[in-house]
Amino acid sequence: MNFDIQSVLENENVMLCPLQEQDFEYLYAAAADPKIWEQHPNKDRWKKEVFRTFFDGAIQSKGAFKIIEKTKGNVIGSSRFYDYNQREGSILIGYTFYATAYWGKGINHAVKNIMLNYIFQFVSKVYFHIGANNVRSQIAISRLGATKDGEQEIAYFGEQPKSNFIYSLTKKAWFSIKSSTV
Repeated sequence: MNFDIQSVLENENVMLCPLQEQDFEYLYAAAADPKIWEQHPNKDRWKKEVFRTFFDGAIQSKGAFKIIEKTKGNVIGSSRFYDYNQREGSILIGYTFYATAYWGKGINHAVKNIMLNYIFQFVSKVYFHIGANNVRSQIAISRLGATKDGEQEIAYFGEQPKSNFIYSLTKKAWFSIKSSTV
């Protein structure tokens, strides 16, 4: 099935737009706080030269988004779809981060809702790689209904392999969770 993993996606609060090369400075401004990366596998991503590698990988993935807070039009973070597996009907969502000013405001939940509602039109399973020490993200993904399937060394673009937990969420489970909360 053909689909675009970089469609513009939005709700009333946020808009996910395809990441483009000219977005580097805006996205880096959101990413330059060391606190964002404390629990991530690469704790130095707040440094401009390290973030540049992350950004280049995002561009090359052709599935990355800049996340815009619609009220003020600020770029507040990024996420992406990657590693689509047509045979299995699966894709990964990850490489997500938000400026600390937007933590605890429901932004991650809203963004993942938008992404999952869109992508489950085309796949039956979504995986998430989450750093083994990234407790914040592990809690957040569990709240969406994803289950931990295992642990794996993951080599992020341009970086050394790091220990990650693998979480998954099926289309059936996602829509069951959504229908039970309505």
